[in-house]
Amino acid sequence: MVAVPRRRTAVLVVAATVMLNAAFTVLGSVLGYPDVLAEPAADVLALVDAHRTQVVTWFALLTAGALLIAPIALGLAPAVDLRWRRASVVLGVAAAIAQAIGLSRWVWLVPFLADHPTADDEQTYRLAATVLGTGLGETTGYLLTAAWTVTLCLGARALLPAALRWAGVACAAAIAVGALVPLDVPGADTVNFIGYVAWSVWLLVLAGRILWLRRGRIA
Repeated sequence: MVAVPRRRTAVLVVAATVMLNAAFTVLGSVLGYPDVLAEPAADVLALVDAHRTQVVTWFALLTAGALLIAPIALGLAPAVDLRWRRASVVLGVAAAIAQAIGLSRWVWLVPFLADHPTADDEQTYRLAATVLGTGLGETTGYLLTAAWTVTLCLGARALLPAALRWAGVACAAAIAVGALVPLDVPGADTVNFIGYVAWSVWLLVLAGRILWLRRGRIA
């Protein structure tokens, strides 16, 4: 018997996917994100100051989308085998928190630093980018997201068909490659980006699977 998550979990999955991709797309257009992360601090702060409202709004949406991974992990837990359930919940919640903390600096810290920036502000920006961005939100967030996805694929066999499980593992592997970006491994950023795009599609398919099962169309 398949322990099917509630419909609201599927709704949260769709909402998170839409929020993350919409915000990422707009920020790419407005700020040149994520390529802007490689630019000098002074240039980034000037750009943020010029687009302050859009930066705060869309990074707030991006942060909220990342945070939704936590209730999604909790909502999917009943479908995960007992031996994987705790790990799945812990990893999902941790992934949400790590990414949200890293992204939220663009909401509360970077705009503050962009207001008449000094050399000290530029140094603070670089430190935050290294610790909160590269270290926590990106590298740690990538690994936790990948690990959470793998635990779902291993533990929710009754919910996920084999093809969907293998696809999830492939997405997770590509996302985890993002941890190599700070080491300047060629192509790591591209593989990571493709992994996240594929993962977004995977999440939407997962949501559709849940809704289909809830309607009783699959035994």
